[in-house]
Amino acid sequence: MAAPLELSCWGGGWGLPSVHSDSLVVMAYAKFSGAPLKVNVIDNTWRGSRGDVPVLTTEDNTISQPAKILNFLRKQKYNADYELSAKQGADTLAYIALLEEKLLPAVLHTFWVESDNYFTVTKPWFASRMPFPLSLILPGRMSKGALNRILLTRGEPPLYHLREVEARIYRDAKECLNLLSNRLGTSQFFFGDMPSTLDAYVFGFLAPLYKVRFPKVQLQEHLKQLSNLCRFCDDILNSYFRLSLGGISPAGQETVDANLQKLTQLVNKESNLIEKMDDNLRQSPQLPPRKLPTLKLTPAEEESNSLQRLSP
Repeated sequence: MAAPLELSCWGGGWGLPSVHSDSLVVMAYAKFSGAPLKVNVIDNTWRGSRGDVPVLTTEDNTISQPAKILNFLRKQKYNADYELSAKQGADTLAYIALLEEKLLPAVLHTFWVESDNYFTVTKPWFASRMPFPLSLILPGRMSKGALNRILLTRGEPPLYHLREVEARIYRDAKECLNLLSNRLGTSQFFFGDMPSTLDAYVFGFLAPLYKVRFPKVQLQEHLKQLSNLCRFCDDILNSYFRLSLGGISPAGQETVDANLQKLTQLVNKESNLIEKMDDNLRQSPQLPPRKLPTLKLTPAEEESNSLQRLSP
């Protein structure tokens, strides 16, 4: 019997099996290729510290990063690209590179850098799935990691700072969405009637952007104008994830959103309290350590102590 394949990933919301793009890429590919993954959704018992998710665990290996996980699954004969031609395989690599260069920076900015989105949606959602005190530390660390990745990939001279690159990354992302929409056309998937690696990546990047309810929706509004890409996401959700999602009614989604708003307020209050306590500790006067008084013994007492130490 083959060893079980266990995937640790961020969970879902807003009708998605996961709100995390990298997790969605792996989950979608596993569905397309028939890989029997046991999905372990991260909750407040998680003991990770860096946010390296998703993680695939086997009997002998622990693998992170979507590309490495997908390569491992292909070696285990779970190949969603089996029927692709050499040209289609090359196109897959080219489009994935395009997604990571042109679309990913804007997705990261939408979730992790845009202030209103981060403090009202992203931070509370992820913090609620982490144990204390990691819930106060790791979301900020993940936000800084996203910002560094954006500046590393898009902050080349003469655009060094985030304000200077924001307009560019959103312009590039909209052009990328237009290109994907033209490439998909009226087809069900990007290479015909069967989903492949490219479909998993496009779905993983687009579905959270399409479904999560943000207060700032610049890129989301553009995506919703491209009806074939929205239909593409809906078809994959209905065909491959419907049973696992169980469906959420509009009233149920409103309840989820109301609970998330309450959680947002709670997390922000806790963060502000921790910051105030830290500031108070830093500003409070530091008294020098007190020295204990030294007792001086009389000559008679010293002689008596010496005799007691020498006696058997």
